[in-house]
Amino acid sequence: MSLPSQFPEPAGAVADAPKGNWVDLYAPPWTRPYLRLSRADRPIGTWLLYIPCLWALALAGGAGGFTPWDLWLAVSCGAGAFLMRGAGCTWNDITDRHIDGSVARTRSRPIPSGQVTVRQALVWMVVQTLVAGGILLTYDRLAVGLGVASLALVAIYPFAKRFTWWPQVFLGLAFNWGAILLWAAHAGEVAPAAVLLYAAGIVWTLYYDTIYAHQDREDDALIGVKSTARLFGENSRAWLWGFFVLTVLLFAAAVVAAHVALVPLAVGLLGVWAMGWHIVGQMLRLDLDDPASCLAAFRANRNAGLIPVPFLAVAGWLG
Repeated sequence: MSLPSQFPEPAGAVADAPKGNWVDLYAPPWTRPYLRLSRADRPIGTWLLYIPCLWALALAGGAGGFTPWDLWLAVSCGAGAFLMRGAGCTWNDITDRHIDGSVARTRSRPIPSGQVTVRQALVWMVVQTLVAGGILLTYDRLAVGLGVASLALVAIYPFAKRFTWWPQVFLGLAFNWGAILLWAAHAGEVAPAAVLLYAAGIVWTLYYDTIYAHQDREDDALIGVKSTARLFGENSRAWLWGFFVLTVLLFAAAVVAAHVALVPLAVGLLGVWAMGWHIVGQMLRLDLDDPASCLAAFRANRNAGLIPVPFLAVAGWLG
């Protein structure tokens, strides 16, 4: 007798989560709805929140060298990214619970599917935010203030798709705030290079989240949800190429602003160049009419974003 080709779908699994993820397979059953609220079964969002922090930390190292404190910054901002992404996703699911119930890809999420109540979700959001706040309090005063300020962006984002065709801008503002915060935590100031890096991250978010939004454009049109995918329509590919070029230019400008010496500058720019070629590969494979292709391209941006990190770190060490 042959065995089944795969295990049965776990109870409460979310439709667009990767099959066989650790939450569905190994997390205690009572924790799964909360971990699904936090998107722990889909870590790509945590990576996309964490990566701009790593960019800033690696690039800021060139302004004064690395110290043992930077190791704590790297570890703690990873934990903070996990927690604040979880809190942000929980808040997003609370505000979008009626919309999610009308979209095929999202109706299996914990709130519309009845796995948790809105009150339980609110408590879970507060718990995650408080733990993240405890980590933030280990930073200096400027970084703490910047971290508190980011809560306004997190609070506004879920409503953006109701009043603007550019909700991806608000996601970019929130998701890349770590570039400003970690630069401040390392250097005690926000340098022009940090602002350029933040801008590069915002445009990069416009790139990858427009691709992501193409998965839902038909459902979004039916229920009146706005997105850049719907706004650009058949011109989306041209817009994506534009976002790609602007991301690379702004990232390169941040590297130039951070480094004076030729060798560190060249190493840092090589990392930006390598990231750019990775994105070109994504674009050549991307089919905007195929949701699976859109999801694959979206997820590929974890690797694209990580590519510059070692180059920036080496550049900082050489600087």
